[in-house]
This record gives sequence, C-alpha cells and structure tokens, in this order.
Amino acid sequence: MPLPDRYGHFGEFGGRFVPETLMSVLAELEKIFYSLRKDRGFQKEFHHYLQEYAGRPTRLYHAERLSKGLKTLKIYLKREDLLHTGAHKINNTLGQILVARRMGKSRIIAETGAGQHGVATATVAALFGLRCDVYMGSQDMKRQALNVFRMKLLGARVIEVKSGSQTLKDAMNEAIRDWVTNVRDTFYIIGSVAGPHPYPVMVRNFQSVIGQEARKQFLAREGRLPDYLVACVGGGSNAMGLFHPFFGDRSVQMIGVEAAGLGLSTGQHSAAIARGKPGVLHGSKSQLLQDADGQVRVAHSIAAGLDYPGVGPEHAYYQSIGRAQYVAVNDAQAMKGLKLLAATEGIIPALESAHAIAYLEKLAHRVRRPSRVIVCLSGRGDKDVGTIKDLLD
Repeated sequence: MPLPDRYGHFGEFGGRFVPETLMSVLAELEKIFYSLRKDRGFQKEFHHYLQEYAGRPTRLYHAERLSKGLKTLKIYLKREDLLHTGAHKINNTLGQILVARRMGKSRIIAETGAGQHGVATATVAALFGLRCDVYMGSQDMKRQALNVFRMKLLGARVIEVKSGSQTLKDAMNEAIRDWVTNVRDTFYIIGSVAGPHPYPVMVRNFQSVIGQEARKQFLAREGRLPDYLVACVGGGSNAMGLFHPFFGDRSVQMIGVEAAGLGLSTGQHSAAIARGKPGVLHGSKSQLLQDADGQVRVAHSIAAGLDYPGVGPEHAYYQSIGRAQYVAVNDAQAMKGLKLLAATEGIIPALESAHAIAYLEKLAHRVRRPSRVIVCLSGRGDKDVGTIKDLLD
C-alpha cells in the first residue's frame, strides 16, 4: 500500500505548501492522526458512528438490467448514495470531527462545491454540538440551493464566496484564509483527498471503508476479485476510497472518470489529469489546469462536485506509475448516463456519479471478454433535480 513519505509526497506529488502560521498546526495534526490510526478506542468509536449513524455497510448491488443492456459487463454498484446525507462524504466528516474533538477544537470550517460535503460537515457538527461555517461559491449556491438550505437547517452558517469563478476552488481559498486567522480554536474539515499533508492520506484513510467493504462483498458474491473499478474524479475522495484497498491487486484495473465539461478541446472542462500540468494549489503539488503563464484556469463541469481545476496528489501518483487510468466524460454524456441508470435500475445518481455510469458504455465496447465491474455510486441525485430539470427543459 503506498503511503506518502515523511514529507507527505506520493512520488513527486503531495507535500505541504502553506503559510508559516499553519505549519505547526499541520505537524500537530499529522502526529495526532498517525497515533489515532493505531488507537483501538478511536477506531472503535469511528466505526460505531459509521455503522449506527451513517448506515454502513452500504450495499453492493448487482445492476442486472444495466448489465444486460451493456452485454459484456456484469456491473455492481457500491451504494454510497444510501448513506445518511446522501453521499460518501459522511465517512470522512465523521472521521475528521472525531479528530477535531481529540484536538480540543470548538469550531469547524469546510469548503463545498456540490454541497454534499457541506451538508455532511454541518451534520456532524450538529451531532457533536460544534459551531460550523461552510464556504461555498455563489455559482454553486445557485445550482445547489437545496443543499444550502439543508446546511442552514442543520445550524451551519453558509458563507457566500463571490471571488474568482465562484465555485469550489474559490471556496477552498477562503476557507484556508479563515483557518490561517483562527487556527487556535478552528479545525478545517477538507472534503477531498487534496490539500496539504496530512489531509490527502487522512481523507483517503477515512474513505477507504468503501473499498474495504466492496472487496469483501465482491469476494463473497463472486469468489474472485473484479476486473475493473470505476469512479468519478474531481478531487477524488470517493475514487481513492474505492481504489486504495485494491492497490496491491494488480489484476484489478482502476479507472477514474474526470469531467470533460463542454469538451476537452474547448478548454471548458475539469480534466486536470487529462489536460493538466504539475503545479501547486491549496497546499500540495498535483496535476492542475493552468494557462501558459502558470495561472490556474477556471474549471467547468455540469457537476458542481467535479468543478475543480486540480486533483488529489495520490491520483496524480497512480496515473504517473500506471496503476490507474484516467478518462473523461462530457456534460452531455453524463446526462445520458444519469438517464440510463434511472431508466434501467430506478436509481437517480448524482451528476458526479453519472460520469462514472456514462463511461460504462465505452468500457463495454473496449473489453474483449465478459468482465466484472464495481462502480462507486458516490451520491444520489436529489440535490441535482433543479439542474437536471433545467437541462432537460
């Protein structure tokens, strides 16, 4: 299993590039996190809340009609959409807030794009009685109005970010500025496998429950490992949660699906691995969308949770060593994937997850023999109904 080195690097990616104010805080967090990984009491408490509160284990569902339509694929869906709050994000927020409590923090901040991480953060903050502020871009607040209301209902303050592209990147910028100012009492719950060390490995650790369960469930059902794992990738926490427990299983091919937006040739997309270059953003080095002068480009995706110009450093590392393949699906294809799953299985996926579903048609034509696939259904589509309706109209 790959771990970052003591400086937080996965190969050339990762690391800790932050203001001096945060260095001691991150060093303390790293020390506490690594000690809690071996703390039986902490692990017992974490898994208690995953089971009793979040609703784990989630089902590994054989999508029979979808499989029949694609012919060469036997498809299983890892149903993270069935978790409390409607997505995989609750796995990570439960883990991080337990760390925050061990550190004696009284205030929680977070960034959010699609709103699911914001909702999950507001949920756990309410559960443990901590103050909570969530930063969210103006554009995302408009297209995810339902989740904005849910966060407020849960007692969180949603802070509108009007700078830049008014999406996830800018929300994360503002959250980091807040954290620099209020490090003494504030814990920043980052929502993906991004940010400065130890966040990428910490989020991956909490999300790995997805792949750990899927591995056991698939072996019990099929008596063997799957041929493919497929998951959408923005920052990439749901994908890394699925991929990491299979890292040493070389027979299992991993496919991360990025957002091609309006098309890779248009420049209006979020495919950081397909079209990015190495650079530093939000405290770590990874693949980024940049212009000729090295300035971060504005990303675009129909799915707010994929609308990010970078990717988690461990994903960049997996791609660099050939352990995972990364492909891209555009907005129109994602909508087609959403309608396909709704029509064949009676499941409306989040627009993020719809990217992974959409790629299955390409995979079905690519494989030379019948193959078994696990797809991470990272969230449900309730939050996207307004966007979907507008697009279909």
